[in-house]
Amino acid sequence: MTDHVRYGLYLPPFGPFGDPADLVDLAVRAEAAGWDGVFLWDHVVPAMPPIADTWTTLAAIAQATDRVRLGPMVTPPSRRRPWVLARQAATVARLSRGRLILGTGIGSDETGDFSRFADPSSPAVLSSRTDEALEIVRSMWAGKAVRHEGPHYQVTLDAAEPTPYPIPVWTASTTEHERVLQRAAGSDGIFPNTGPRPPSPEALASLVARVRPPDRPYDVAVTGNASPAWEDPDAVDPAALAALAEAGMTWWMESLIHFDPLDLSLTIVDAGPPRIGG
Repeated sequence: MTDHVRYGLYLPPFGPFGDPADLVDLAVRAEAAGWDGVFLWDHVVPAMPPIADTWTTLAAIAQATDRVRLGPMVTPPSRRRPWVLARQAATVARLSRGRLILGTGIGSDETGDFSRFADPSSPAVLSSRTDEALEIVRSMWAGKAVRHEGPHYQVTLDAAEPTPYPIPVWTASTTEHERVLQRAAGSDGIFPNTGPRPPSPEALASLVARVRPPDRPYDVAVTGNASPAWEDPDAVDPAALAALAEAGMTWWMESLIHFDPLDLSLTIVDAGPPRIGG
């Protein structure tokens, strides 16, 4: 059975997507074409200018759409003040009436998002900051009093009204390091983002078996290119999508890249989600 799979678009808010108005138009067109979600990378330094702010753009998308899920895919809590992230996420959740998904990861310094601002960028430090930040974010969403004294953050907050909409948290994984898998198992979903090609069904099934809780819903998002509108012989075919779905995939993320012109990406959007099955 593959009817549990949803279909999202996964793209950077820079280069040909650097105008936030274009991203809002893309999301509106995606909703009309039958896509289930629109998810934006979150960077400060673009691989290709110009760049739009992810959270401001998500707020605009939330107001312009009615059905699609949306969120950063992914935002690094290690690069943000967790109390600001908690408020931003709660605000977009309200604007979208509960459609926000918070994709998280430790962050990458590939374009200098950390080092250009003299922020620490070692994976060990970023991992530690991420765990601590997520603890604070979840406590704030729950409306709990926060008395936190950690190695990276100190917070003192009184109890408040909890966030009215649940906000699923997904964990991005570029490796199968035990700490990453533990973080993923405590989240609401996993996003194995290991390269331009999706994992094999066998590798995905093995990963899902290690992180998916037995007692609650859990999402597994896989990215790649499967739309026939690409006219690409290397695109993932319907049978391969079905095998990934059988292995545990619940979201297919069609990857739109800043190397391609905007018109081509909009053609993919307007074509709607790819077909799944043999």
